Amino acid sequence: MGTHRTRSEHAARAQEFDAFVAGAAGRLLHVATLLTTETRIRNPYAHALLTAALAHTYAVRDRGGDEDPYALTRDVLALRFARTAWRHRAGRGGILGVLTPRERLVLVLRLYEGVPEEQTAALLGLPETRIRAVHARAVARLRSAGAREAA
Repeated sequence: MGTHRTRSEHAARAQEFDAFVAGAAGRLLHVATLLTTETRIRNPYAHALLTAALAHTYAVRDRGGDEDPYALTRDVLALRFARTAWRHRAGRGGILGVLTPRERLVLVLRLYEGVPEEQTAALLGLPETRIRAVHARAVARLRSAGAREAA
């Protein structure tokens, strides 16, 4: 049978999760905003992605895994973005707006979040060579867009 938690144990776990959200939500919202290419002021898709990812993390945190809640939330956020990327096909602005959703996802995970190539490949279900190719193409497109803006 399942274990029964006391009210104080539930309260302690809720406080622990609240502390995690207080410390990590800003950075995670920035990740979501980079992915959706929305502005920091107006970012409803980014908020929706983050809310869903945090809800998932909260729901699965009691399953006994010792997984880092930040990494779990970031991964869920990335996968939710990947599944709904067709909504974000056309960038809403900024330098990352010139990239495709997959390019933005790989670039944000690799460069902004520092997720290793093999971990990014495993998360997205792609071969490492594909991750390298998408990353290289994204960097080239950003350089090209930066050169056009400078000219």
